Amino acid sequence: MMKALLGAATLALGLGFGAPAMACELDRPLKMAGLDYDSAAFHTALASAIAERGFGCKVERVPGVIAPLVNGLARGDVDIVMEIWMANPVDAWVKATDAGKVEPLGTTFPDASEGWFVPRYLVSGPDAKAPDLKKPEDLKRYKALFVDPEEPGKGRFYNCVAGWVCEGINTKKLAIYGLAEDFTNTRGGSGEALVAAIEAALKRKRPVVFYYWGPSWLLGAYDLVKLEEAPFDAAVWADLKASDNPKRATAYPMSKVVIGANIDLAKKAPQLATFFKSYGTTSDVTSKMLAEAREKGVTPEQQALVFLKTQGDIWKKWLPADVASKVASSL
Repeated sequence: MMKALLGAATLALGLGFGAPAMACELDRPLKMAGLDYDSAAFHTALASAIAERGFGCKVERVPGVIAPLVNGLARGDVDIVMEIWMANPVDAWVKATDAGKVEPLGTTFPDASEGWFVPRYLVSGPDAKAPDLKKPEDLKRYKALFVDPEEPGKGRFYNCVAGWVCEGINTKKLAIYGLAEDFTNTRGGSGEALVAAIEAALKRKRPVVFYYWGPSWLLGAYDLVKLEEAPFDAAVWADLKASDNPKRATAYPMSKVVIGANIDLAKKAPQLATFFKSYGTTSDVTSKMLAEAREKGVTPEQQALVFLKTQGDIWKKWLPADVASKVASSL
């Protein structure tokens, strides 16, 4: 009889019906901001999986865009936002921080970046068509390479989506670098439309120059070179954003991206808060995960499980050994 009971217990554990899971510190679902762009969606899925599998919590996604979600964070309608870009934080975050309603926990990645990119095959190697293209100012000499089929006398620069902050910054930079008359300032109607045009050129190994950011699947999938701008200068950057006719440009700032939390989360769920404080990846790791997900056509939730199965050396450091063991055994 004892052997039979042991056998049944072993089977139950193997099927996931064994020892009860850790009880969540919250008596309600953990409310995670449901940002839909790829890096935020991936990290939200990853943190959700750990909260569910390691801490026994139910997770509820609150869909929306960053400003309303941060306002919800301040009110307590949202517990966690996985990406707050500190180099240029949304106004709602600044106000909520000043009011003592939110706080930063861990660092999702410390090295988010933005800039103007060209493919490496264009500037290096035996077949490089623009080996001396290093800075935005050099683009003027190479405008014929980037010919705009709709305006053959000009090159084409792929800006970001109309209405985004980066679109205005890049438009000003085109003028400062003396490129406004030589390049068509092409804004996408959507992020997907923009990246589709960029990727079409990359797949065919054609010349293309464009603004982009990392982490992103595009930077993870293709070998790109960022054009060199003057080192970031905070005063120049402030003028670049505020002035309608700035005279100087500077590189985009490297951005630390942190996890934003409602101020009460650490009081209600200290173990969960400690996990989020310990959380951390890099832009490169994130870009590679995003590129792999896109190539395979899988969801952020599926790619989060891939990360948990293959990157234990990273995520197990975020957790106590018993919690890490629960997550690992659940896979």
